[in-house]
Amino acid sequence: MFGIIRPCRHRLGTEMLRAWAAHLCGLCLALRTDHGQFARVVTNYDGLVLSALTEAQTADVRGGRRTAGPCPLRGMRTASVAHGEGARLAASVSLVLASAKTRDHVADGDGLLARRPVAAAARRVATGWERAGARTGASLGFDTALLVDAVDRQPLVEAAAGPGGDLLAVTEPAETATAAAFAHTAVLAGRPHNSVPLAEAGRLFGRLAHLLDAVEDRAADEAAGAWNPVTVTATPLPEVRRLCDDAAHGVRLALRDVDFADGRLVHRLLAHELPRAVDRAFGTTTCSHGAPGPVPLGKPVPGNPYASGGGDPHGAGGPFGPGGPSGTGGRGGSGGPGGPGGPGAHLPGDGQRPPRGLLAGCGAFLGLLCTCRICCAQEYEGPWSRKRRKRRERCSRNWDCACDCCGCDGCCCDCGA
Repeated sequence: MFGIIRPCRHRLGTEMLRAWAAHLCGLCLALRTDHGQFARVVTNYDGLVLSALTEAQTADVRGGRRTAGPCPLRGMRTASVAHGEGARLAASVSLVLASAKTRDHVADGDGLLARRPVAAAARRVATGWERAGARTGASLGFDTALLVDAVDRQPLVEAAAGPGGDLLAVTEPAETATAAAFAHTAVLAGRPHNSVPLAEAGRLFGRLAHLLDAVEDRAADEAAGAWNPVTVTATPLPEVRRLCDDAAHGVRLALRDVDFADGRLVHRLLAHELPRAVDRAFGTTTCSHGAPGPVPLGKPVPGNPYASGGGDPHGAGGPFGPGGPSGTGGRGGSGGPGGPGGPGAHLPGDGQRPPRGLLAGCGAFLGLLCTCRICCAQEYEGPWSRKRRKRRERCSRNWDCACDCCGCDGCCCDCGA
């Protein structure tokens, strides 16, 4: 699993955790229903925001839920999951962006993709995802060509960047793509007057996601000689941090102008978790449950609200736990193999073996899934990172939690939400 929004179950509280899990499972099942089992590997934490935004603008929340059957990733339990147009929009966008990221990995020759047969197979998969996402988007009135065009413009924007250049010029394609996706949730919810503020929130969200990915990958990119916007434009880290903080604050301001029927979950994810994602990327976050202190830049703190415990999707363990589906992030970043999405406990001796590539990791994940080790074993090897995972660990080891109000269901900020 990947994405910049990785909330702690203690911060969300029971009710919001159930809602968050419903959208996560809903996105996964929408991918499976419309595009087949393999498409579920592009399930990601950030994609579910589109589903949550659509539901938050709709008064009838219950009409957007259904009971899903038992799933190994939920400990073979049923669950109430989101479904409908919001989940399908999230699936469409996830597929198109995953397709673009896969082609990016192929172009860079990352891992096994440096081999021609594997690269050819990956291209076919990426092409299929792009077409599938376009079909679903068209059925929802969303033109995914906007996303494809933004992705196609990215190499041109990067080629024009140089020392002293404008870092925000590099993030423009990502901003345009996310703005279009956020705005379309207002159309699906029947509240077109929300399109403008949601487009602004989406634009800033895209900027933030791009910048945080660059910050987290900076050290690894420099070591590998890979392209990184922060390094190429020679932007000082304090300035990058200022841009990230401004973007997170701008998202919060934009949400105030949106007419929500029930915006509590969206507020938690976008107003609360985005600033914490910034702290995590810059190594300035700590966990009140006893987790280690700040980590160096380029080494993001792992976090997964389903990383420990039994198998309850609404409790200490459950869907998409350690080693959950990862996928197709750009340039080996937070959306790529071995990225920060969903790792569990880190035991002594971890990190000795090199991480697996995209396809090899997918194969290892399927093996864990089919043998039920991922949900039943006390210990196993992460499919992408190859780090040892323990199933029964407490949040002090596994969750990225920076609040001081654990155990409460209320909002800890002074915004009244």
